[in-house]
Amino acid sequence: MFTFVCGNFALCCVTNRLKRLFLCSVHPLFHLFPPLRPMVPQLAPPKIPEGDRVDFDDIHRKRMEKDLIELQSLIDVHFDQRKKEEEELIGLKDRIEKRRFERAEVQRVRAEKERDRQNRIAEERQRKEDEEAKKKNEDEAKKKKVLSNMGANFGGFLQKAEHRGRGKRLTGREIKKKTLAERRPTLEIDNLREDALKQQAQEMWNWIYALESDKFDFIDHMKKQKYQIIVLLNRITSAQKFKKVHGKGKVGGRWK
Repeated sequence: MFTFVCGNFALCCVTNRLKRLFLCSVHPLFHLFPPLRPMVPQLAPPKIPEGDRVDFDDIHRKRMEKDLIELQSLIDVHFDQRKKEEEELIGLKDRIEKRRFERAEVQRVRAEKERDRQNRIAEERQRKEDEEAKKKNEDEAKKKKVLSNMGANFGGFLQKAEHRGRGKRLTGREIKKKTLAERRPTLEIDNLREDALKQQAQEMWNWIYALESDKFDFIDHMKKQKYQIIVLLNRITSAQKFKKVHGKGKVGGRWK
């Protein structure tokens, strides 16, 4: 109420001031008259009843208690939230550790299974190799036994056939086969392991490489000889073409 009255009073003062300035601008003698004072109503201060006096200390104390209660509730909520987050963090760490342990266990079991599988494959391969070697030895023993029996009965016949073969003249195809058989060794790779096969393949590759090198050298030498032969033939042809004919003479007991 007091604020409203003060505001009206200030508004009245400003209005009277504006009116006075306007009249001074209209009439030059107006400023000689004293200004009129605004009428301000007389206001009485509010009375506080004696029976209901205000206790400002009690109001301040209640406000402090209220603020303290709100602060305590905020603190409790904060610590509850923090406790909940810590519990969630501990649970997350436990789950991560559990998953890590389970993953390590799965990898260990998988590695053991793979190791067992590789061992079974190696054992099976070794068993097959042993069986093949045993079978080969048995076959060779049987062949030797059969040949020994045949040699006892047909030794003379084989010797005669060998003598006849030695006296027989070989054809070009037979000579080629014999030469290839001497140059090309028989490959016994049935019972070889992987490292032995690799070594055998490397030796064969080196041998083929050497043959190709020799072949290239022979072809190059043949080309050079062919070129030299052609050059010599051309020279002979040119010499015979441009040879001068001389008179007849006695050469070797005959007249030319």
